[in-house]
Amino acid sequence: MMSMVCNRCVSRTAGLYRRAVIAIKAGKGRAIHGSPVRNTIMPAWVIDKYGSNDVLRFNENVLFPIIHYPNEVIIQVHAASVNPIDVNMRNGYGSASLNMTRDPLHVKTAGSEFPLILGRDVSGIVMECGLAVQYFKPGDQVWAAVPPWKQGTFAEFVVASANEVSLKPKSLSHTEAASLPYVTLTAWAALVNSCGLKKETCPGKRVLIFGASGGVGTAATQLLKAWGAHVTVVCSGEAQTLMNDLGADDIIDYTTGRLQDQLKTRDLFDVVLDNVGGTSEELALQYLKPWSGASYCTLVTPFLYNTDRLGIADGMMRSGITLGSKVVKHLCKGIHYRWGFFTPSGPALDEIGEIVDAGKMRPVVEKVFPFSDVPQAFEKIEAGHARGKTVIEVINPR
Repeated sequence: MMSMVCNRCVSRTAGLYRRAVIAIKAGKGRAIHGSPVRNTIMPAWVIDKYGSNDVLRFNENVLFPIIHYPNEVIIQVHAASVNPIDVNMRNGYGSASLNMTRDPLHVKTAGSEFPLILGRDVSGIVMECGLAVQYFKPGDQVWAAVPPWKQGTFAEFVVASANEVSLKPKSLSHTEAASLPYVTLTAWAALVNSCGLKKETCPGKRVLIFGASGGVGTAATQLLKAWGAHVTVVCSGEAQTLMNDLGADDIIDYTTGRLQDQLKTRDLFDVVLDNVGGTSEELALQYLKPWSGASYCTLVTPFLYNTDRLGIADGMMRSGITLGSKVVKHLCKGIHYRWGFFTPSGPALDEIGEIVDAGKMRPVVEKVFPFSDVPQAFEKIEAGHARGKTVIEVINPR
């Protein structure tokens, strides 16, 4: 049965791909063009080994993705974005854990995870649906964040599970929409899944965000303000205008004086979201309300580092011991200590899309690169000090 499904999907997909290439060549010109005539390959940026930026390679002959499972869809990528995780994955960070969960069909065919396509965010058009997909149809405009154990979005087409996909907000272009899924879902996982916040309980909560001017920070700020929280952000003076525009209630410029002294002048917080880690963790935990259900969540965890360095079993054990000791230590002080991890979720993107279309969240796009300049986009991310997202236009808008 699975063989029949796959053959049917390949046949139908080939025709759709041929029409897509014709449409692209007719008027949606890109700096890099797909291979003519042949409908079993596509262009993509790949890596064949881990390393610095020179391992990124443009390949016009990447095998066209096909539907292997009935709940999958094929998306024609109009835009993607570069996140710090893409740079880290290019370097090999997390490979030990991620390779355990990669699609065994790809690994078996290729012999390893390579050639590996990076990129997590996508905004584009549904080209093909698996037989079990009920909520999408070819032609739907969608957005998604593809999990890091799957082939990514720096390509003309990508396969995603339907439960990872959502209809794109109508108020956004593909370029704008591609900037949001990964960072908003990371913020959602930390605030909702780890800290238990939601729109019904958020009004009046005092939330402190470290590293607020990056992608996750700007997304978290807007999500919290849409839900009625009081948001204090920590950023540099250069980002104050941006954070004011996003609705932050209180801005702490860490460059103007000791952060500890500035935090002492504020009331205690119900939740801290830490995008920085290091010394900010110890500092932040001093300014939470004790014995009130207050939560601290960090997105800077040693889990992948431990598994890379120690192996899966020992790395998981070390991470579990570290997390468990911190949970107990801070629970004794009346504080909930949590780690946060990106979690793909189409239903969460449905809710986020409603917030966007209601005008309560907007994309923060710092720079847009054409598909031909993916390596330059990586260099920008590596330089740090982001003021929003870096987007790749795979298909140029009309």
